[in-house]
Amino acid sequence: MVAGPNLVHQSMAVLDVQYRCVAKGAEEMVDISTAATATATATATAATVVVTPPGSPVFRPASELDMRESDAIPDVALEVNVLPFVPSIRSGSYTDIGPRRFMEDEHICIDDLSAHMGSLFKCPAPSAFYGVFDGHGGPDAAAFIRRHAIRFFFEDTGFPQSSQVDDVFLEGVENSVRKAYLVADLALADECTVSKSSGTTVLTALVLGRLLLVANAGDCRAVLCRKGEAVDMSQDHRPIHAAEHQRVLESGGYIDDGYLNGVLSVSRALGDWDLKLPPGTPSPLIAEPEFRQQLLTEDDEFLIIGCDGIWDVMSSQHAVSIVRKGLRRHDNPEQCARELVMEALRLNTFDNLTVIIICFTSEQQDSSPSHNRREAPVLRCCSLSTEALCNLRSWLDIDRGD
Repeated sequence: MVAGPNLVHQSMAVLDVQYRCVAKGAEEMVDISTAATATATATATAATVVVTPPGSPVFRPASELDMRESDAIPDVALEVNVLPFVPSIRSGSYTDIGPRRFMEDEHICIDDLSAHMGSLFKCPAPSAFYGVFDGHGGPDAAAFIRRHAIRFFFEDTGFPQSSQVDDVFLEGVENSVRKAYLVADLALADECTVSKSSGTTVLTALVLGRLLLVANAGDCRAVLCRKGEAVDMSQDHRPIHAAEHQRVLESGGYIDDGYLNGVLSVSRALGDWDLKLPPGTPSPLIAEPEFRQQLLTEDDEFLIIGCDGIWDVMSSQHAVSIVRKGLRRHDNPEQCARELVMEALRLNTFDNLTVIIICFTSEQQDSSPSHNRREAPVLRCCSLSTEALCNLRSWLDIDRGD
């Protein structure tokens, strides 16, 4: 093997085979990808190629270059691996009333938050915002939060402005989102068009650069798919959960047959002011969100956000498997959301259904080990003896009628 020769490229049509006889030692042949050529030029690194020793002629049709490994490729793969992961965000959603008489769910999907907010809004790129609002006691509370979500989360609560994610920025974002939940809850108390018995659970997801931040108050759930494995990004706030059970009792509430104060199946929600004590006093039902965060890598494929109608009848891993299979088949997050809803209906869910699928790659990628290493295609070549070359030339001449 010799490095640093002049590069000679050749091609071959499948139905019109061309050939050339090269005297061994007189010319050296190489065929590398455009990416390899660009990388070699940019780094001023000599390419490693296949060189024929002096002697007899050799026939090398380009279609046979895949029969021997090229040494130029590993260097290209190494250059690709050092590039930082940047999420490429796209989403799809689907809702269904299910077996209920009324639809009480609402949701919001913003794949490009910066563009949505305008030029004065400064945040890390890419940026996105999603929310699922699962109403109860009527649709009014969920509809109100959905209608005013941008104001609550980004305009009235001092959302921090920065192009970089660091500890100070992250703390500011969490404080702002927490404040948004509490301000929205108080707004429901003052809103005369919303019944005091109407409430909603709220789960929101922010993507800021590589940071994924999930905030949850209620029993909606966010599930991250990491190399095919389900990673829960939220905790269902139900009265039967140990930590929530203790908090409810300590705040003066009680649990009857799994229901908070014998009425509500969740222990955190916005609204429901007929169950809450006056503002500023401890209450068994709270609007305080819990946070989970994740620094996204190329192993993180997509996020599922769904209301409890999904999770009542299937596990997080079951949902991830359905969506992953769908993305590999048609690469359409909206269709995956519909398929997940259809599966919940098949399993006899008894609630409204809302699902959002957020993909972090431009297209669904194979998660095999070889793909994760981003290996480039292997190039191969072979040589024919002088006798084989002459025979092949004779056959081609006969086919052409020469």
